[in-house]
Amino acid sequence: MPLPIYRLRRWLAAIAVLFIATIAGMYFYARMRERNVLKELPNKIGIDIKQTASGFQFSKSDGGRTLFTIQATDLKQFKLNGSAELHNVSIVLYGRDSSRFDQIYGDDFTYDKESGNVTARGTVQIDLQANPAGNTEPDQSVPKQLKNPIHLKTSDLVFNQKSGDAHTDARVDFQTPQASGWAVGVAYAAKTNTLTLESQIHATFGADHETLSAMHGEITRDPRVIVLENPRLERTNETVQAERATFFLAADNNVQRVLAQGNVAAESSSGSAEQMHAHADECELLLSGKQNLLRTATLTGNVHLERAGAQPMQGYARRTVLDFSGKNGLRKIHAEDGVHLARHAAGGGAASPNGSQPQDFDVAAPAIDFFVSGGKRLDQAITSGAAQITISPAQGSDELVSGASAQRTVVTAGRFEAKFATTDAGATRVTSIHGAPDAKIVNTTPGAPDRVSTSENLDVSFLPAGGIGSIIQRGGVAYTDNQPPDKRTQAWAEKATYTPADQVLVLSGDPRVTDGGMATAARAIRINRATSEAFAEGEVKSTYSELQEQPNGALLASSSPIHVTAASMTAHGATAVTLYQGNARLWQDANVITAPSIQFDRGRRSLVAEGTPRQPVSTILVQASDRLNSETPAANSEHKANNPTNGQAADVVVITSARLAYTDSERQAHYEGGVTAKGNAFTATANTADAYLLARSQVNASQHLTGTGRLDHMIAEGNVVVQQPGRKAEGQKLVYTASEDKFVLTGGPPSIFDAERGKITGVSLTFFQADDRVLVEGEASTPVVTQTRVAR
Repeated sequence: MPLPIYRLRRWLAAIAVLFIATIAGMYFYARMRERNVLKELPNKIGIDIKQTASGFQFSKSDGGRTLFTIQATDLKQFKLNGSAELHNVSIVLYGRDSSRFDQIYGDDFTYDKESGNVTARGTVQIDLQANPAGNTEPDQSVPKQLKNPIHLKTSDLVFNQKSGDAHTDARVDFQTPQASGWAVGVAYAAKTNTLTLESQIHATFGADHETLSAMHGEITRDPRVIVLENPRLERTNETVQAERATFFLAADNNVQRVLAQGNVAAESSSGSAEQMHAHADECELLLSGKQNLLRTATLTGNVHLERAGAQPMQGYARRTVLDFSGKNGLRKIHAEDGVHLARHAAGGGAASPNGSQPQDFDVAAPAIDFFVSGGKRLDQAITSGAAQITISPAQGSDELVSGASAQRTVVTAGRFEAKFATTDAGATRVTSIHGAPDAKIVNTTPGAPDRVSTSENLDVSFLPAGGIGSIIQRGGVAYTDNQPPDKRTQAWAEKATYTPADQVLVLSGDPRVTDGGMATAARAIRINRATSEAFAEGEVKSTYSELQEQPNGALLASSSPIHVTAASMTAHGATAVTLYQGNARLWQDANVITAPSIQFDRGRRSLVAEGTPRQPVSTILVQASDRLNSETPAANSEHKANNPTNGQAADVVVITSARLAYTDSERQAHYEGGVTAKGNAFTATANTADAYLLARSQVNASQHLTGTGRLDHMIAEGNVVVQQPGRKAEGQKLVYTASEDKFVLTGGPPSIFDAERGKITGVSLTFFQADDRVLVEGEASTPVVTQTRVAR
């Protein structure tokens, strides 16, 4: 009877294609032969048939080599309809070039001549084995070494002689040294050379018992592809699945390319440390070499990566390319087209050990390259094109509860480079980010202008527990809070360090800060963004400009800049009050105040100066006199302050004390604690003193002392002592009138002593600095007393 075994052999070989492919998981191996084993069999089964002790055997030869042999213990042929039965059948296929030693065996086969169907009743066993040395060995020789045989088992196999098609609805099992598996329902279409695996495809392979499953599959020879529907690959802690996967084969049946389409998803976990989820519309794998090594994996369309765990992270892109090296070791990940990488801090509002609140951040760039060390550990990431990092309070943090939910910080630069490290729990965390060039930080708060700082580059360091540790900007740093000009804070430096934990910005490298009309330079400046306070240290110099002239003011009423120098400075932005400490010196035009500390209120143009016994407060004032004609008032005033008796008439008064309080609108300077006033040819001391100044509107502009504080009169109280050359006066209260150089001393009772007149006491003593006149007034109860020396 006709029994086209060659078609059965090719169908069985096609089944082997799928199962060999599963050995490498995603790397499929297929082997479809282009030539038939046999072109036809004799019409009658009696050709080349010989009866043996065990039954019947027949074979087919070509060119002196056997193509196949069939043995059966029993053959029954029904002449009425041409049907036949074979029992205990064993088939060996050697191939035209003797390169095969494939065996097929089963208990019962039937042949229906009318339908052309050959049916295997019951179980069919198939062993597929290559025989590379077959052509050099005797005909029908068994291979010396059986390498990687493939064993298949099925039942109820039906092969149609007329169409060349074959199918079974039963389960097909396979086993190789590397893998095992099964499928339910297999069909082979000879016309299209298509092998269809109907359902429940399942394979297990590898030392880790990796499994590949699919709902449906097709294998075609032209083109050479394997298509699986709903494939799913599972290995230890990893799962990959898609709606459809297509495997493209080379001429040698090695897989060159794999295309997964429709909801491509991958999941992996490392215990409780972290879980990874990846998704894309499509994934393409490119492979090379006989070992089908993975070279690149390209994910396109809504690429989404999510990591769960202590530090959740999400990544988005429209296209991602994974590069592999060696034995499928991941080397690089290139994400492009709308890339976003978002890290979310753990909820609950718990602060880091250093007090900083947890923060979320999002990295966006046209493209990001991730470099992997050891095939699994993320080591470095570099952005391409203009990139930005957005930092905001974590959901559920205390900062959100306080009402700053919309506050965020946006960091931009031409390129970012991130470094990663592995935590003790095995998770991956970002440790630092370097941005350059054109680095920029924009801090946004609802209802307030954006605060912006720019620089050549910046470095962001992250805390091990999450959150940003610090942001350091270098090279031409510039900062502004974009407030209206009269309230605006701006800063410049070579380096700026910002710590979110305390929201403090530290400027160094020739730092300079302007706040409204105030400019400050120092060795280092700190700005608290939360409280708007500023701290400066080392060679501090502040200049208050853009001042309007105050006609009713005096000491600080000029429109000229007010300058202050000190060792340190503390500025309270909300109150416009600034404290200068350490050899503080404040001056405007010719008016100079020095003290260990000066607290200055620029809004009120008032100050409080504090001194020590070794370094008292010092004030330089100009008397209301018509005799001053210096062309350099500031220099002249300082010179006369140090040399009060040198040069012209009494034009300068230097007052020192432990404390000074002055408000320009009141034109009154109040001194406390060891007050000493030094003028031209006089010195006065007292416990307290009040100096009253002339308003600017009362000062004669022709005196060329624009902006100088003009002393009108002074009142000193408590243990008053006035000393002049050859004269000394004491009392409890002194009223000094600058325009007349007149001293009125009362209380005590007052007394005056000079070498010529001796000592004079009375109720009131009036004397003038310009001449030697002394006016003494007394009362009935307190007559004037004069004590005169008698020369002997």
